[in-house]
Amino acid sequence: MSTAPSLEAIRYARGSLQLLDQLKLPGETVFVDVADCDACWTMIRDMNVRGAPAIAIAAALALAVDLEASKAGLSTSAEVCAFVAGKLDHLFTSRPTAVNLGEAVQRLKASASALAAAGASGADAAERIIAECEAMLADDVAANRAIGAFGADALCAAVGKAPGAPLRVLTHCNTGSLATAGYGTALGVVRCLRERGMLEHIYCNETRPYNQGARLTAYEIAFEKMPGTLICDSAAASLMQQKKVDAVVVGADRVADNGDTANKIGTYNLAVSCAYHGVPFFVAAPVSTLDPSTKKGGDIVIEDRPAEEITHVRGARVAADGIGVWNPSFDVTPACLIAGIITEKGVVPKTSNGTFEVGK
Repeated sequence: MSTAPSLEAIRYARGSLQLLDQLKLPGETVFVDVADCDACWTMIRDMNVRGAPAIAIAAALALAVDLEASKAGLSTSAEVCAFVAGKLDHLFTSRPTAVNLGEAVQRLKASASALAAAGASGADAAERIIAECEAMLADDVAANRAIGAFGADALCAAVGKAPGAPLRVLTHCNTGSLATAGYGTALGVVRCLRERGMLEHIYCNETRPYNQGARLTAYEIAFEKMPGTLICDSAAASLMQQKKVDAVVVGADRVADNGDTANKIGTYNLAVSCAYHGVPFFVAAPVSTLDPSTKKGGDIVIEDRPAEEITHVRGARVAADGIGVWNPSFDVTPACLIAGIITEKGVVPKTSNGTFEVGK
């Protein structure tokens, strides 16, 4: 089956960056000009752009645009290094839970520092940092396609259906073209299954309270005319009880060294339901999401989101005045509930004690 056209969240040319305003989907498709790192910081923080890989790439390309506009005034590589470090440190504060952003920040800062130490000219240092930022876009698409292939193999093996039998897959949040440079991670696995003629059905959770599943994943599924169904988050366990789900695959914003995984709130619910119903539960994420420096899930800092995301819908209050609100953006799924962590380099093997060693 030929590859279906997919959506894009990022449009870039040298000196120009546009990001799709995902808060306006599915009603409007609006691309916003991002002139510098400050504008990108706001779009990431306000979730106009979201998805751990897309956040990192958007930040890197915003730096490229900012540096392109400012490089004439940076005469030495030391000045370029200081410029890059300042911009990236600020971008990192936009959404720190997503490890991809931190990884990109550290990598680009290290590159700028190395160029300064080597005595490169300011023009050469700026050009090489811009080129490194630009390469992240193509590298992410290639990584996602590899994740899709490894993931399709892993799901088929875990489900144990007859060879070539199509699968019914459930996912949560949005992990497709809109959350990455293109193709997607967990939704990339689904795309690969479809390309192989092995996708019977894709179910997506609405993903409260921000409705990324309803607004974004459902939008991608409908755009590509996949056989898909949107369900309420609270309906997933019932769907498994009716034996309509062969496997679950989700993304991740950070994977600790032991395999504990932070992902959109509601993911842990799914993993528990999968364990009860005997449904294999997979995590699909690029290697940049693996964080060996974080030893376990309890060490991951979970972002708290504004109460208004729960108490209001389109500006209108729907919850009683005076009620307290707890609105964590992510939860942590223990490694023991995860069948496999799918990366562009393959599936991370599970240890004998039921965890992972993602740093190996």
